[in-house]
Amino acid sequence: VTVAVRDAEGRLVTGLPRERFEIYEDGEQQSLTHFTRERVPVSVAVALDASDSMFGRRMDDARGAVRQFLNNQIDATDEFLLMTFNHEPRPLTRWTTDRGLAGQLLAGITPSGGTAVYDAILAAVPLFAARTRQRAAVLVISDGADTASDADIKEVRTALLRSDAFVYAVAVDSPDGRAINTRVNPTALRDITDTSGGRTELVRTSEEIAVALASIAEELNSQYLLGYTSSHGADGQYHSIRVRVSDGPFRVRARGGYIAAPKPKS
Repeated sequence: VTVAVRDAEGRLVTGLPRERFEIYEDGEQQSLTHFTRERVPVSVAVALDASDSMFGRRMDDARGAVRQFLNNQIDATDEFLLMTFNHEPRPLTRWTTDRGLAGQLLAGITPSGGTAVYDAILAAVPLFAARTRQRAAVLVISDGADTASDADIKEVRTALLRSDAFVYAVAVDSPDGRAINTRVNPTALRDITDTSGGRTELVRTSEEIAVALASIAEELNSQYLLGYTSSHGADGQYHSIRVRVSDGPFRVRARGGYIAAPKPKS
């Protein structure tokens, strides 16, 4: 279970000892079998909106922000997978640490079509089976509401409950009028990100994407990793998770639960 801790002012809290953490499954406290406050490498699937509404300045700003995120804000040992989406998702790379490749591919993106955010997240989840880093995160950058997915929010949330991936989103919600596509729906994105253990950053202009990605990178660089052995095993059922930090007005972010799905046979 990946955990981020903030104080009452919203600042990230690092360096807390194992003894301060309590973890509960279905309301029953569990014994921690694993704990680290050291940075654990992460595999990040970056899903960039390439629909019509991202044309021009928005895409330029998004390209620059993603390059900065990959090159300077996450660790050089982290791996990433780059994908774009409009009315359908398009993976551009396999898992890689080649930041130069990302720059080349980002430069070639031409926005067109509608917006299928849910399909993009669903397409990213199975790709984590081939990752080589312990943590798994999806990063979605979009300026539009979902208008083209075959999947719905319920399907996305169920897929995430069966995986260990958590989702971050940067939602560009410009107050200006829109000639194409539909204004982003941050409530729908939060419904996905918050239950997975991630969060949604709402920005008003594309110039603010870089600031939002820097904040997300800071959180990725400051998380704890907790582990426990469930007594339920792979029973196919949903089990809630709650993480608590003692002795302080802390705000804790972690996934809200999981489905204990049996591992697929090889």
